[in-house]
Amino acid sequence: MTPEALIELAKEAMGHAYAPYSGCKVGAALLCADGTVYQGCNIENAAYGPTNCAERTAFFKAVYDGHRDFTAIAICGGKDGVIEGYFPPCGVCRQVMREFCGDDFAVYLTDGQGYKIYTLAQLLPHSFGPDHI
Repeated sequence: MTPEALIELAKEAMGHAYAPYSGCKVGAALLCADGTVYQGCNIENAAYGPTNCAERTAFFKAVYDGHRDFTAIAICGGKDGVIEGYFPPCGVCRQVMREFCGDDFAVYLTDGQGYKIYTLAQLLPHSFGPDHI
């Protein structure tokens, strides 16, 4: 799957976000090694702590279905569903990615006009993962 196609699926996922407090909607599309794609959106909660990011929603759906091998994720976000700049994953999401992905896992970020590609190693240098235990 091309980065552009994965980004389009992330944009679509933004439309499912539940963000009544911040108004910031985020979408993600996670590509499994077998070509399956899982979409995720952010789901806010009035207590904020239980809020779940789009990236983790996609990962958790995929893991529930038995997937453990991932190649890329596309992420986009903005107020009221309008993409604004690049939305890199938060630290918690980066750590969840590290649980299942290697340093070469690709992260596509779009500002709605173009996109940037990062590896997980670039976003989470000197990471701690399962291989450290």
